[in-house]
Amino acid sequence: MKSFNTHSAAKNITSTAMVSLTTRLMVSFFMILFAVLPAFAQQIAIKGELVHTSAGAPITNGVVLISDGIIEQVGSQSSLRIPSAYEVHEAAVVTPGFIDAHSVVGLAGIYNVDSDQDQLELSSALQPELRAFDAYNAREELIKVLRDRGITTVHTGHGPGAVISGQTMIVKTTGTTVGEALIDSTTALAMTIGSGVRSNFDSPGTRSKAIAMLRQQLISAQEYMDGDEDRSRDLGKEALAQLLNGEIFAVITAHRSYDIMTALRLQEEFGFKLLLDGAAEAYMVMDEIKEAGVPVTIHPTMMRLGGDGENASFETAGKLSDAGITVLFQSGYEGYVPKTRVVHFEAAIAVANGMDYNQAMNALTIDAARVLGIDNQTGSLERGKQADVVLFNGDPFEYTTTADRVIIGGQVVSEGE
Repeated sequence: MKSFNTHSAAKNITSTAMVSLTTRLMVSFFMILFAVLPAFAQQIAIKGELVHTSAGAPITNGVVLISDGIIEQVGSQSSLRIPSAYEVHEAAVVTPGFIDAHSVVGLAGIYNVDSDQDQLELSSALQPELRAFDAYNAREELIKVLRDRGITTVHTGHGPGAVISGQTMIVKTTGTTVGEALIDSTTALAMTIGSGVRSNFDSPGTRSKAIAMLRQQLISAQEYMDGDEDRSRDLGKEALAQLLNGEIFAVITAHRSYDIMTALRLQEEFGFKLLLDGAAEAYMVMDEIKEAGVPVTIHPTMMRLGGDGENASFETAGKLSDAGITVLFQSGYEGYVPKTRVVHFEAAIAVANGMDYNQAMNALTIDAARVLGIDNQTGSLERGKQADVVLFNGDPFEYTTTADRVIIGGQVVSEGE
């Protein structure tokens, strides 16, 4: 009878285990590989009866070729050959993904209850240290509402209502975590000048007090920047230092003409980059805004009239645009459900009241991208840019039109409502 060789058996068992482990690892690798490949190697051809590129004149019977999430070519169907391997989608109108230039979506939620309203912290009127990044909910239903309608990029964060309410950020309307959605974690500081602040806080009680508090914060930040490197860290002053260094800009919500002028004076005094927000009475001080070279994220065209915004007008966007002022559109903040507006619906009303159609289209795309500093990656349909594309079944400025498909980074993320 043969004796049992334990050493040989152990070797065989070990060898078998190693083969089994290697096999499992290889299977896992290929499963992951095949799961990931469609996300990065998808090739799409989009044919549109009209293609708005925001990089030139619209193209009749145009085509957009997408490979690996990047726009490969844009041109007419007669001049571009569609490779046989490409998945073809057709639409009446094709546009770049729309950009919401100012929102609180992701911090403000759809249910309008305390637990999903993080856009304004009421413990202090001055909180530059608050990061939108720390409160953004990528799974918020309102993000899907915008995405399904063709908004692919949102400049969002802390909203109006405080002297300094906090920081803003830029995200894509996709992903399930803030990291997956993120374009820029710190874009601007949100500020407000006007009577709305006093209704939220005991102090400041007047405009002059609010501006004195804001100026003092900026002066303290200047001193902080010039101080000893061994000083204790101050997150608020660090954020203001970023503003004064030009790393980020200020979004100042101001509706009254004299509040707009105050914002312009502050910008001149401290030299920071400024994006005017709201600006309901901007048509009264257009020369001053143009001279300052400051872009304006116009109030939602259909906003409810009241308070500082009582003199808002359907015609403001067109007037500012005709005067050579860069105009952007926003969803803003709504105190009532459904809690968000849709920027191309607001643009449509501006077009119906005097704004040039192509200028409104640019305001939603390339102009917004330039102001936000992301035009090297999105905002137009051009070779080498990220494939953020929307396929509409009609004119996107018609209310009855819907987005048949929304593509972000070369991936179809929405197919109809």
